[in-house]
Amino acid sequence: MMGQGLAEAFLPLLLASWRVFEEAAPWVLLGFLAAGLIKAFVSEEALARHLGGGSPLTVFKAALFGAPLPLCSCGVLPAAVGLRRRGAGSGATTAFLISTPETGVDSIAVSWALLGPLMAVARPLAALVTAICAGLLANALDRPGEDRPAASLVTLSTASCSCDGRCADVRPKPGLASRLRLGLEHAFGDMLADIGPWLLLGVLLSGVIETLLPGDVLTSLPYGGILPHLAMLVAGVPLYVCATASTPIAAALILKGLSPGAALVFLLAGPATNAASLTLILRLLGKRVAAVYLLAIGVCSLGLGLGLDLFLAWSGLAVAPTPPGTIAEGSEWLGTAAAIVLLAAIIRGTRPWRALAGKRGKS
Repeated sequence: MMGQGLAEAFLPLLLASWRVFEEAAPWVLLGFLAAGLIKAFVSEEALARHLGGGSPLTVFKAALFGAPLPLCSCGVLPAAVGLRRRGAGSGATTAFLISTPETGVDSIAVSWALLGPLMAVARPLAALVTAICAGLLANALDRPGEDRPAASLVTLSTASCSCDGRCADVRPKPGLASRLRLGLEHAFGDMLADIGPWLLLGVLLSGVIETLLPGDVLTSLPYGGILPHLAMLVAGVPLYVCATASTPIAAALILKGLSPGAALVFLLAGPATNAASLTLILRLLGKRVAAVYLLAIGVCSLGLGLGLDLFLAWSGLAVAPTPPGTIAEGSEWLGTAAAIVLLAAIIRGTRPWRALAGKRGKS
């Protein structure tokens, strides 16, 4: 009886999570494909050539270069160390550290699928504004010659990374075929292994929100007030969640009545702040820039979130997340097939599975 009761309790939750996963899976695979192509043709050396010095232009370049890059949430840290070693200024490094995890080709694709085109545009634009503001402030506080990274920083930045440090090497290999192969291997290997489990967790949490949270619980919050935005900031700052994984959570919260602006605060603050990134910034750029980093994310995310709500109220436009289970008629098979392929790839790419496969290969 107890087992039957648990099954009845968890089955709706799992079905709701699976419907979200089916909606997102084709776009996730498309995003990883684009990420692999970018990985193949964008090198760390090319970035460093454009980001040297402390001019405002380097901050704008760093934010623009970082936004679409296929670096995982931990891979951005050793990449930032590499850029700093090659002469990138504090402002450019800070902008890169913010724009890269807050948005990317994969998260933009999933945002389009789950949150709609308006949020798919507003999200990367907000990430760029946050990164540029933080970078310009970091440049203003920078003192040349201080806070140069030690060799141990690469080890520090990859200590909790599932890719065993391989994501620090973003250099393209000679030959078109070789670069394409290595880029796609990275996207559907190391990058998927790092992001995949967090994506599954985000999908599961969205199922929990849809199933267990009353439909009107968030509508009682003041839609135009700052309270929901502050709550999302407090929830997002300590939470270790990547940009892709945060998207289904935000979609579920909006469907329950959370304002799109408050959801945007969560989408900006969650991916850009965690213990690993803050530790690296402290050692790489110093206390003052680390304080600017946190302050810029907090102030900009709140301001942009409130601004989005005001714009929606003024314009009459609406953010309409895709409710789970509303795949276009005739394309259900595509979502199901993509979900199965993506789930198999995530399971295959996890470290325990890799370790088990390695042991079997040796026996």
